[in-house]
Amino acid sequence: MSTDDAFLADVTSRLAALPAVEAVALGGSRAVGNHRPDSDWDFAIYYRGPFSPGDLRAIGWPGEVSELGGWGGGIFNGGAWLTVDGRRVDVHYRDLDDVEHQLAEARAGRFGIERLMFHLAGVPTYIVVAELALNQVLHRALPRPEYPELLKQQAGRRWRDEARLTLDYARTAYAARGLVTETAGAIATAACMAAHGVLASRGEWVTNEKRLLERAGFRTVDSVLATDNLTAAIDDASSLLGLTSPR
Repeated sequence: MSTDDAFLADVTSRLAALPAVEAVALGGSRAVGNHRPDSDWDFAIYYRGPFSPGDLRAIGWPGEVSELGGWGGGIFNGGAWLTVDGRRVDVHYRDLDDVEHQLAEARAGRFGIERLMFHLAGVPTYIVVAELALNQVLHRALPRPEYPELLKQQAGRRWRDEARLTLDYARTAYAARGLVTETAGAIATAACMAAHGVLASRGEWVTNEKRLLERAGFRTVDSVLATDNLTAAIDDASSLLGLTSPR
């Protein structure tokens, strides 16, 4: 196995040589320096115009390479799970035209929320802007945006409103009927939404939900489900998350 520096240089050069790729960045825990020795290596390839996943597949690294849109479409429009030189490598496709559009939208305080596997609350479309702000650029150059003031206001408000509505609905539709699984799911979803709102209001970028509750100070929400009274669990969650009191 090569050294990390040699590995990084080799992968970067191979990804940068793919047709239509204009920039390559390192993301995830390794970009911000809180990785473990066994952490994955997350790369983003920024392309403009037609990009063929077949060109990535042709490098010959073992693993799975999706087609464009293979991860559900939207901002996460595909990528690859690979093994390279004994290391686990994720590659994310990033369409530069779309990234630039989402940057302009974020600066105007506008964003969407998309469903994505492994994310309870979904992902905001400004996640690709967060990546620009946090990722380590390895090839060429990319914008390095600050957190837009309008986005702080709009995202903070929207996420908290959605969290509040989620718990309001769960109180009567689930908790009042004794539906444990649905109530637990609603509390988990609302907690992640509220945490997004807190971090957005602070101007702190989020790229995944792994430490979302801790960063927002909501880890104690775990305790509210230790009860047989599901309505009380909803009320306790509303209070802990700083949402409007029950109707």
